[in-house]
Amino acid sequence: MSTWTTVLVGCLLAYGLKLSGYVVPASWLEGRRVARITALLPAALLTGLIVTQTVGGPRGSLTVDARVVALGVAVVLLLLRRGFLVVVIAGAATAAGLRAMGWG
Repeated sequence: MSTWTTVLVGCLLAYGLKLSGYVVPASWLEGRRVARITALLPAALLTGLIVTQTVGGPRGSLTVDARVVALGVAVVLLLLRRGFLVVVIAGAATAAGLRAMGWG
């Protein structure tokens, strides 16, 4: 399968998925359980992405490096109710500093 075929199939699948959101009856989405799941789903997906990008290594291995410490700094700053920009800059500076010192 060529690259363009893969891209076009992916586009069609994404379009079909978006279109299915308009076709689903509203009564299916009004239940208490569905409302709770849809409210929690973005947080769960974001958490999975953060964990995968932080400790994921080549070929699915577990890697502990400067990203883990930077994430820890970001979590502490979020718990201290600091602004989002401060959290991002502090996390990036922590990772950059540790990598500059050779831990990375």
